[in-house]
Amino acid sequence: MGASRDPLEAVLVAVPVVVLACGVAAAVMRRLGQTAVVGEILVGILLGPSLLGWLWPAGSRWLLPGEVLPSLGVLGNLGLLVFMFLVGLELDPGLLRGRGRAVVVVSQASVWIPLGLGGLLALAMYGSLAPEGVGRTEFVLFVAVAMSVTAFPVLARILKDQGLYGTPVGALAMACAAVADVVAWCLLASVVAIAQPLRGGGGGAWGTAGTGVLAGLFLAGMWWGVRPLLAWGVRRWAPDPEAGAGAGAVVLLCSGLCLAAYATNAMGVHALFGAFVFGAVVPRTAVVEAAAERMRAFAVPVLLPLFFVGSGLKTDVGLLGGGAVWLWAVAVLAVAVAGKWGGGAGAALLAGQPARDAVTLGALMNCRGVTELVVLNVGLGLGVIGAELFTALVLMALVTTAVTGPVVRAVRAREPDAEAATVGVRR
Repeated sequence: MGASRDPLEAVLVAVPVVVLACGVAAAVMRRLGQTAVVGEILVGILLGPSLLGWLWPAGSRWLLPGEVLPSLGVLGNLGLLVFMFLVGLELDPGLLRGRGRAVVVVSQASVWIPLGLGGLLALAMYGSLAPEGVGRTEFVLFVAVAMSVTAFPVLARILKDQGLYGTPVGALAMACAAVADVVAWCLLASVVAIAQPLRGGGGGAWGTAGTGVLAGLFLAGMWWGVRPLLAWGVRRWAPDPEAGAGAGAVVLLCSGLCLAAYATNAMGVHALFGAFVFGAVVPRTAVVEAAAERMRAFAVPVLLPLFFVGSGLKTDVGLLGGGAVWLWAVAVLAVAVAGKWGGGAGAALLAGQPARDAVTLGALMNCRGVTELVVLNVGLGLGVIGAELFTALVLMALVTTAVTGPVVRAVRAREPDAEAATVGVRR
């Protein structure tokens, strides 16, 4: 019966179960003072082999049979492309005004310190956790980049939940996360460009150099060619979202992000990079923001949870059963927290921030969320990391995201009236 099941029927069962479970988990997490992403990541893990597949293998196979996984993967990746487009669109260069020195110091420290520590840890893990045939260079580079990620959109959501979005420390955190996000995505694109030819068995240095040149041409073309064209297209095609022309902007944005993603994927850089860059170059007009909200309203609650489930099916806590592997998982968590939180807080102190603000900034930069899962799936797909390290890194992402809200709330619990009086709080 399982072998002859209609794939469409399987999708029609799996999608509502996954979406509803993620919606319920997100609501529960919000009531517990957590961000919704924590619940969505947990649902993905629990529906996979870590719980459902372990307790009820037959039920797991019926709910998420092998033939439905490719379809769910495509839908989840489409949601992910929209999500990365929205991340790029939300980058606001205005956040840098008047905060240049602090932003540069904190953002770069929160990228390069965990990158360096992660690289050292990866060198130690290489003999134990690197997949067979993976070179030391690509393994070390990828793990280092995975340690340096900050979840810009999740951080923004936490700031809003904590009432810090309009405060000086909130604006500084957003600016630092935005800059760090751009640097981390550029580093990931570089690692993919290096690893892809190597994993494909050809290309070598010439292939990597060619990919770098193509990526540079893509960025230049997007900024000086596509950006002004988009500004003209948005004005001419969709001048008034309230007059019903918003649908035209949605079509334009969806088509553009898919084509940009296709271009970077074809040149050897991951498709997500293209969607992210497209979002960064789109003009932020009222029409575009209205269209983006329409895209967000469907893609984030409906399609993106399918990505979490795809990640959860690859996450198996049972793989960490050995004592040595658990020790590596603890080491991953310790290095991640020391590099991001410690590096960010220390850099903020050096930049002249008050101690309480420095600790807050470090905690916020330590938040990884869905962005980390994106990076990890790229590495797993390339074969640069194996299932054991993937699981350890997913757990690290879950823990660092879950502790961010409570830590920030505890740190900011003192003198709330003074802070609220400094700048009006926006929610």
